[in-house]
Amino acid sequence: MTVQSAWFWAIGRIDLHSFAFVRAWEDPSLDKMIAAGAASLVVLGAIAVFAIITKLRKWRYLWQDWFTSVDHKKIGIMYVILSGIMLTRAVIEAVLMRMQQAVAVNQPGIVAPEHFGELFSTHGSIMIFFMAMPFLTGIINYVMPLQIVARDVAFPTLNSISLGLTVSGAVLLMISLVVGKFSTGGWSGYPPYTEMAFNSGVGPDYWIWAVTLSSIGSTMTGLNFAVTIYKSRAPGMHLFRMPLFCWTALCTSILMIFAMPPLTVATLMLALDRYLDFHLFTTDLGGNMMNYANLFWLFGHPEVYILILPAFGVYSEVISTFSAKRLYAYRTLVYATMVIAVLSFTVWLHHFFTMGQNANINGFFGIATMCVGIPTGVKVYDWILTMYRGRVRFTVPMLYAIAFLVTFVIGGMTGIILATPPLDYVVHNTLFLVAHFHNMLIPGLLYGMLAGYQFWFPKAFGFRLDETWGRISFACWVVGFYLAFMPLYVLGAMGMPRRMAGVFQGEYLPWLIIACIGAFILLAALGALFVQLVISIRRREKTRVPAGDPWDGRSLEWAISSPPPEYNFAVIPCVEDRDPFALRKEQGRAYQPPHAYEDIEMPKNSVLGPVLCIVGAAAGFALVWHIWWLAILSFLGILAAVIVSSFSRDTHRVIPASEVARTHEHWLRTVAEARAIPRELETRSANEGLAESAV
Repeated sequence: MTVQSAWFWAIGRIDLHSFAFVRAWEDPSLDKMIAAGAASLVVLGAIAVFAIITKLRKWRYLWQDWFTSVDHKKIGIMYVILSGIMLTRAVIEAVLMRMQQAVAVNQPGIVAPEHFGELFSTHGSIMIFFMAMPFLTGIINYVMPLQIVARDVAFPTLNSISLGLTVSGAVLLMISLVVGKFSTGGWSGYPPYTEMAFNSGVGPDYWIWAVTLSSIGSTMTGLNFAVTIYKSRAPGMHLFRMPLFCWTALCTSILMIFAMPPLTVATLMLALDRYLDFHLFTTDLGGNMMNYANLFWLFGHPEVYILILPAFGVYSEVISTFSAKRLYAYRTLVYATMVIAVLSFTVWLHHFFTMGQNANINGFFGIATMCVGIPTGVKVYDWILTMYRGRVRFTVPMLYAIAFLVTFVIGGMTGIILATPPLDYVVHNTLFLVAHFHNMLIPGLLYGMLAGYQFWFPKAFGFRLDETWGRISFACWVVGFYLAFMPLYVLGAMGMPRRMAGVFQGEYLPWLIIACIGAFILLAALGALFVQLVISIRRREKTRVPAGDPWDGRSLEWAISSPPPEYNFAVIPCVEDRDPFALRKEQGRAYQPPHAYEDIEMPKNSVLGPVLCIVGAAAGFALVWHIWWLAILSFLGILAAVIVSSFSRDTHRVIPASEVARTHEHWLRTVAEARAIPRELETRSANEGLAESAV
């Protein structure tokens, strides 16, 4: 064996030029220095986190209390933390792209075209798979079991595995900043551009394995959530007594179950093309690229509603709570949610109206797309009518909900434009389309998740977030959005193509500058969000809400302490209404002690999730770089971990009734000592989590 072949066996395709630092050393251009700077942030950030945890001696605590925990609440929090980390990277990349386009009018700009291609590919992939999906999964994980009064999700260990696979995909994305390069094929990874003949680098492989790991995790999450909602609801909570958020979680879960597998199949088939020369999506030897387009968008359009529906659920909870009213036309909101979920599977082809289908096919999918606007409009009117004559309080979550209503309707109207095939043919590959889908996803998904984060944060951590910095962040998100994306409608109508690293039309420049300013304001919004968190943690003693009901909530997650105990409810209540906690407060039964306590059986921690996270990331990295010995060991490790864990029978522990009684009675005493506060004081230090009821 030669030295070269020995090294290849050990480290695959990795060489010195694979590292961003080496490329910057050899060519210290601005483009390479930006790439090296990003790699440095990843490396130094990882070292700093490792050093801080080691210095504080928190590894055992993190491993025992968090990493191996199967508590749905802790897993939900870890999902949201992952989402925050990835959101930070994606927003910075968005700012770089807007800077590039603003300065690259008749000149090169700050990054090379290939680097720009990596930026829009990573930005889209992160925002969809590693920001939006973890964010909504985390909030559903935390809130949904509390609302249906479940002890945990149906399959706690599977929940940990899903998190681990998502984290391993995110790790691959972060590693791609340091070793190698990411794909330049966009977040959709269309062949033939991502085929080996056109893109032989490791970028498409990073994308394939990161997305595959994430999609498998999301499929299992959908199964877990659906079974939990079907099988773990409290006595008396039939489907039409569930909170709207649980309905949207259920429909989202069903979409995950049926929409994520086509994505997994598409990425694995693309891997077969790249690794084994299968020619499934090539234009020769029997392949057909349109098979990929159909598979991807069979996932891709339901994915839009996987992202939007949980946000609709959040808005329903927020608007009802801060209007001090029951949701208007609850059943129509449920039916509208189900109709949207069904229609989402009938419109995938509008994503490639420009690819040569006949007019009849385009017409059918155009009409189906327009039909989605009907149930969506029903929801908007029901939310407005919920606020009508309500006692509306303009808290931070409610501000996000109102901004959503206005901005989302604008985006919906542009969606009708794009649903018209002749118009779509003209603007499909322009910035008009970029403006549209950001107009739907930022006010729809991001505002919704931020509203949920602000709304349920006191429940998760026992203290409220700072209201002033929350409003500052909200203002920056809204102003930044309008400045960053409304100019893109104009640019699209002017004919500016999307995904352009540079342009030669000077008339685009003013609009590109405005969009760049908007991107910086969005970055400031993200910064303000982190400042709010830091200040809130420092001032937490003044904003604690141990009684658990700071907003005069209507559903049962507000009927327990903040933060909740591991087992959630000391005694499972019987549900008699779709606003059960509001009814109990009205009848004076909200804080009555139970007649008796019982032992509670809870699942034990499991190492399977974090082990599969580590081994999954190692397998993905090995496949990217053709390190076959590591790939084989990783797959054997996955198999061994699953087999060994299947033999474990000691999977549950019992919390004695005496401990449950002691914890619950202490909380009841806390509630009895708290002073009920009126609405005008709910954002002040007087709020101890006992809101004055509106009834």
